[in-house]
Amino acid sequence: MANGIGAERGRRVAVVAGLRTPFARANGVFGTLTALELGRLVVNELVARTSLKPKEIDLVTFGQVIPSVTAPNIAREIVLSTAMPPTVDAWSVSRACATSIQSTTDAANQIAFGNAEIAIAGGAECLSDIPFTVSRPLADALVNASRAKDLPSKLRSFAHLSARDLLPIAPALKEPSTGLTMGESAEKMARENGIGREEQDRFAKRSHDRAAAAWAEGKFEDEVMKVPVPPKFRTVATEDDYVRRDTSLEKMATLKPVFDKRYGTITAANSSGLTDGASALVLMSEERAKAMGYTPLGYIRSYAYAAVDPKEQMLIGPAYSMPKALERAGMKLQDMDLVEIHEAFAAVVLSILQKLSSRKFAEEKLGRAEPVGEVEDQKLNVNGGAIALGHPFGATGARMIMTTLNELKRRGKNLGLLGICAAGGLAASVVLERE
Repeated sequence: MANGIGAERGRRVAVVAGLRTPFARANGVFGTLTALELGRLVVNELVARTSLKPKEIDLVTFGQVIPSVTAPNIAREIVLSTAMPPTVDAWSVSRACATSIQSTTDAANQIAFGNAEIAIAGGAECLSDIPFTVSRPLADALVNASRAKDLPSKLRSFAHLSARDLLPIAPALKEPSTGLTMGESAEKMARENGIGREEQDRFAKRSHDRAAAAWAEGKFEDEVMKVPVPPKFRTVATEDDYVRRDTSLEKMATLKPVFDKRYGTITAANSSGLTDGASALVLMSEERAKAMGYTPLGYIRSYAYAAVDPKEQMLIGPAYSMPKALERAGMKLQDMDLVEIHEAFAAVVLSILQKLSSRKFAEEKLGRAEPVGEVEDQKLNVNGGAIALGHPFGATGARMIMTTLNELKRRGKNLGLLGICAAGGLAASVVLERE
């Protein structure tokens, strides 16, 4: 919509509050939990902090990228496992790393069109709890054994299996369309865009430095809840544990490339890591928020999604979705007070920045006479990003929204732009405003 979600109907969508868990290394402090448990924790705490009555909530939209086989509809399970009445509508979404942008815009659309007044949106990921499956021959044998009438017949169901058929199967890491992992695709982008190892390491160190400073200055105190970890509650997660406060370019330079051992530039230091965590937002119509006495953190001015051919540069999508979101907001890049680009890999952020400032890219790919523009360093990822904070796939988008709105408030500024890449050549962007 040209002037923002619901503008034609006079219904702006307000982001009233946001909250997240600490983002923790996979198989670490949240290693015994599930995405559902993390989502339930953050939603319960967010509802309590905002003093919402559970029956006032109209709907919950929530996302998870690697779904649980025991609770595939995480949004509905969150409703049924909290104090919300079972009549609260809920649905789950998945758009890879842009999942909680999708859950947020889904909820915002329902509010904008008058179908809801109050919604909770967010996402969770627990990569400590990856669902393993079995091979097709073993699955077939298990089914046949379950139908067999006697023990000898059950045993014969497994007679044809090889040792390989018995191995568990982890979720696929490679894109079916390209045969490449996310890291290999990022390596391809670094090579094609001429982005070297030193430049990536400098950007990664910048992320850690800024995230460490943000924690030291107390910027995340109201944004990140403390989590006493069940079932014994003896350990309390208080901060993101990926932030390296003492890192240096010299240390980073010692790490070996992960995806291209011989010629690669992408390492564990200049990439986001496997992370557990959850985040959630409370969205309301502007009218309902004001009637209930809430001061919104801000409003969703516009949003846009984009898709590119993953066989080209799979993670370059924000270079397409960001200008589209700006156009829908009736604004330009230089109007933005803050810009946050998802740090899947340093090479990806640097590639996106390169394309946004490129006249050739604007002419050939966007059909524009002028480049989108340069992103000023002092406006970009001012509190670090996923390289330092961590990246629970389903939770990152909502984290970016709340972090940006909170920082705009601290600075007394008005406008923010988000861009996030996602697997499959997908991307999402949002323009946020405070006034």
